Amino acid sequence: MMADASVPEGQYWFVGSYYSDRDPQDQTDRFVTEGIWENGFEDRYLETVKSMKVGDQIAIKSTYVRKDGLPFDPRGHAVPVLSIKAIGVVTANPGDGRRVEVDWTRLKKPREWYFYTGRHTIWKVTPSHWMREALIRFAFWKEPQDVDRFRNDPAWAKRFADADPKPEQRFEWTAFYEEMATALLAYRTRRPELLGHLRDMQDRHEELGFLVDRDRRDNPMPLRDICPFTVMGTFNRGATPEKRTEIATGWAELLGVRTPAPTSFDGIPLLNNQNSWFFPTAATRHKDDIDTLWDVFECALAAADSSEDHERLRFADAYSRARDIYRVGTKLTMGLFWIRPWNFVPLDGRSRQYLKTELMLDQDFFAADGIAYVQLLDTLASKFEDPQFAVHSFPELSWTAYLERDGRGAHAEAAEAPEVEDDDPTPISPQASYTVHDIVTDGCFIPEPALNSYLARWRSKKNLILQGPPGTGKTWLARRLAYALIGTKDNKSALRATQFHPNSSYEDFVRGWRPGSDGKLTLVDGPFLEMVERANANPDVPHVMLIEEINRGNPVQVFGELLTLIEAGKRSPRESLQLAYPRSGSESVHVPSNLYIIGTMNLADRSLAIMDLAFRRRFAFVSLEPNVNDAWQAWMSNRHNVPPEHLELVRTRFQALNERIAEDPALGGEFRLGHSFVTPPAEERVTSFPDWFRGVVDTEIVPTLEEYWFDDPAKAAAATEALTEGLV
Repeated sequence: MMADASVPEGQYWFVGSYYSDRDPQDQTDRFVTEGIWENGFEDRYLETVKSMKVGDQIAIKSTYVRKDGLPFDPRGHAVPVLSIKAIGVVTANPGDGRRVEVDWTRLKKPREWYFYTGRHTIWKVTPSHWMREALIRFAFWKEPQDVDRFRNDPAWAKRFADADPKPEQRFEWTAFYEEMATALLAYRTRRPELLGHLRDMQDRHEELGFLVDRDRRDNPMPLRDICPFTVMGTFNRGATPEKRTEIATGWAELLGVRTPAPTSFDGIPLLNNQNSWFFPTAATRHKDDIDTLWDVFECALAAADSSEDHERLRFADAYSRARDIYRVGTKLTMGLFWIRPWNFVPLDGRSRQYLKTELMLDQDFFAADGIAYVQLLDTLASKFEDPQFAVHSFPELSWTAYLERDGRGAHAEAAEAPEVEDDDPTPISPQASYTVHDIVTDGCFIPEPALNSYLARWRSKKNLILQGPPGTGKTWLARRLAYALIGTKDNKSALRATQFHPNSSYEDFVRGWRPGSDGKLTLVDGPFLEMVERANANPDVPHVMLIEEINRGNPVQVFGELLTLIEAGKRSPRESLQLAYPRSGSESVHVPSNLYIIGTMNLADRSLAIMDLAFRRRFAFVSLEPNVNDAWQAWMSNRHNVPPEHLELVRTRFQALNERIAEDPALGGEFRLGHSFVTPPAEERVTSFPDWFRGVVDTEIVPTLEEYWFDDPAKAAAATEALTEGLV
């Protein structure tokens, strides 16, 4: 959706005030009273806090989930809530990464915002998407939230939308699983009651006979402890749906769960019946193994209900310790999915396959520790917000993976062999911001509203071409528009530039065979596929492919089959295609929605043919004009101290020259000269503007005019004399 120009470009901050090691833990009152906000971490977010600018708007928020007292029917599901407690403006930043000074306004009553609530203690929001713009308007302009629009967005529609989804996609089972997990937590200190109830159920259900412990001689012995995931696993292993419902109902009776047990379990990953425990037998078990599993269970429930980083870090640490328990590994993620299916992704065999082949997330899931798992959750949650993405929630992901493999069937976990992968989608930390205002400050002579409209069109269309006469700053502006889209100049990996030429090929740009150091041919990815990989790994960060002189090559041939995939409406894994040179028979590629293309096109190049209409249809076009205007004069006066009379004379003469070029029937408006010809670089020190200008005329403008009027040297000489008269 196109950004609304009325929401100023820039960065807006939503920050937490809860610190578990402080008294009181909620520091909101102190922050407001002292006119500050402090980073509660010693070794995190230092660069992020340093990037906060004076004038940035900032809000203190808290996050939680709720099922009751909502302005809509949640249908039994927990709703993520973000509460705004205070808003303010950053007034000073000492640059230590520890604190900023803020002019706060404490709200008389916290204002609640639903669904789109972020996943970090410090959350930078830029107006690059309708959800973000709506949140900014809600927080800082006190506009009401359009709750119905959010409820019906694909990210939340399966739980809260007006239109009732298909029965199998309502995921009604999730309410029972969540309520059971919540009730089960109270039994962490009452485990003998769980064991007593288990023995009663074993008398009624022979399927539970597998829960018998073993001593060092492999003799059977009574089970003397149990973890919560093994309890949940008793009805998430191979058995008939009827029997699974009976066992789930038996546990619900003990725990006081009121939601009926599900009768259908399609799409829920199952344990292998030969490996249904989450802890080793007594013979090999460490004394802390079961307590460690209770730890991660408790931390997972807390992290699911909060976006505060201290909860996420506690969970990540507990996850790392629990997954290292003998024979646990990625099986732990199945248990996490059972207890909070809307918050955790299962990494069972089918889900992993789906993540790799369909969603193009190809990382080492076996080696992932707690931090890597949390990063994967963030990556997927960000992708769920994209309406073009194939799935929009973890239950839908698991359900789709269940259908993808062998049509339909049991979503069973098979024995696994370790895998070795290299990718690690580590999110890039926010850097110093860059906005449209910075483009103007850098020396752009186009008004901010026009630049905002270019960005808005680019965000909507995904692909933009800047076209214009020579010297109109196309490449200069393309790079700075990219910085503004990304939000910073410092994220070097988010921008890649290349240049097309008549010999540019698909093999250069996308993928092709190249000789290796051993003399053998090797498939090598070009710059575009490299950017596809980077963008997929960091879905929260816009990535930009900048193509200079895009019309000097043959774009249709260079892009190949990707010409279809760069279209804004085709940015989805479901639209993926096989490349001309696939690495395997099953490999397919899609262009992610956070990869933007910007090209430059010189209209005065006589060697170029008309651009293919199929290619043109996939791009928005912005025409740049020679801008020797009031903004140019102000820049030249302030930056280079050029006297006003010199500027006015050059402006008048240069405009007259361009009118002469435009009126020439052999040339036309596209051959005019841009303002770059008469603008020294910002870093250049100009002691005498007339001398500098005379040098530009002799070495740049005269050769260009002589080429334009190669058949009439007198006309070129007359134009040169008219341009320089009075300045030498």
